[in-house]
Amino acid sequence: MTAGIRVAVIDDHPLFREGVTRSLSEIDGFEIVAEGSSKDDALRIAENLNPDVMLMDISMPGGGLNAIPLILEIAPSQKIVMLTVSEASDDVTAALNSGAKGYVLKGIGSRALADVIRAVASGESYVAPTLSAKLLSSRSQAAANQSELVASLTTREQEVLRLVASGMSNKLVARKLDLQEKTVKHHMTQIMTKLSVTNRTEAAMVLRDAIDQRGQ
Repeated sequence: MTAGIRVAVIDDHPLFREGVTRSLSEIDGFEIVAEGSSKDDALRIAENLNPDVMLMDISMPGGGLNAIPLILEIAPSQKIVMLTVSEASDDVTAALNSGAKGYVLKGIGSRALADVIRAVASGESYVAPTLSAKLLSSRSQAAANQSELVASLTTREQEVLRLVASGMSNKLVARKLDLQEKTVKHHMTQIMTKLSVTNRTEAAMVLRDAIDQRGQ
């Protein structure tokens, strides 16, 4: 007989936490190894018990999003699934970028949640379909906005930005375009202002994203 998937449930609402724990316990193949209600609980459980999958809310003492990188620092192989009411694209993006392997909403049924846990335990990632669509839409809009920002640059500013993005220093850009170095610096200042970025690297990233968007 194979061992069940070891699950920890971290949520600061006792009734919800108990409901999830009870529901999963009634499904074959799951073992609830711990419960908690805060970031500190999550860190302790990750360090001491190393569950296969940790279900964790965003809204709890210490913050679920804050907990993700700290947990992975302690236990790099820990698989985390956010189980939350938040449908905000920023929260989904932050959770996934921080290392969470799954993001599901609290309205999910117990059988569907069990399927998600099994998928994540086996190495897959999962985001609720409605959130995936929203995420793609917001990313497309962001890329479109970046394309518009790049288009707002003058022809000379676009030339300078392309060369900077290729890795050239201001001195090399000046030589390539037969300009004074201080003129290139002035152009870069204008470019960063128009693109709402603070450094050359961010400006180059905006250009790359805009090019990728045009190529799609």
